Amino acid sequence: MRHYPSSVLNLINNLSRLPGIGKKTAERLAMHILQAPRKEAELLSNSIIKLKETVKLCSVCFSLSDGNICNICGDPARDASILCVVERPADMVAIEKSGSFLGLYHILQGALSPMDGVGPDNIRIKELILRIDRGRIKEIVLATGTNVEGEATASYIADRLKNYPVKVTRIASGVPMGGDLKYIDQVTLQRAMETRHTV
Repeated sequence: MRHYPSSVLNLINNLSRLPGIGKKTAERLAMHILQAPRKEAELLSNSIIKLKETVKLCSVCFSLSDGNICNICGDPARDASILCVVERPADMVAIEKSGSFLGLYHILQGALSPMDGVGPDNIRIKELILRIDRGRIKEIVLATGTNVEGEATASYIADRLKNYPVKVTRIASGVPMGGDLKYIDQVTLQRAMETRHTV
């Protein structure tokens, strides 16, 4: 790699800082950008600059937005009485892609992790309580991860909301469709057994 000019090496190094991009992938991307028409390279660089200049957190749900309020919070067709609590904007996008939820969201921007110094004041739990205090929300759907941090976060929030007049639910998790039981881990199987329902 040292045989590349310094400008190419600089791009490779910068691309390899991106998550999931190793040196080989960064090298391939750099070569693609180098061989692409100038217009394509300009579109890429301009989109990155525009992203940094315009994208901010929605003032209501804390998802990513080009404006003060994101498209979902600004959509009058959404059910404002039900709020789905997720850890990150990517989690919200995954639920949206499923088409299974028509309410609003609250993005915590993380999960409780005392080992990493992340407590209740480090994620957006206070803002969640403020939204509930306004009185329009009837149900909170906890859709945090099923790992230790996600479960701890869901338990903490459920505990905090015990005295509020809202229904608190947790998304079901367990054996995936088409999953072979012998390949499913014990925690997932336990969760599936605990969340079983009548058929």
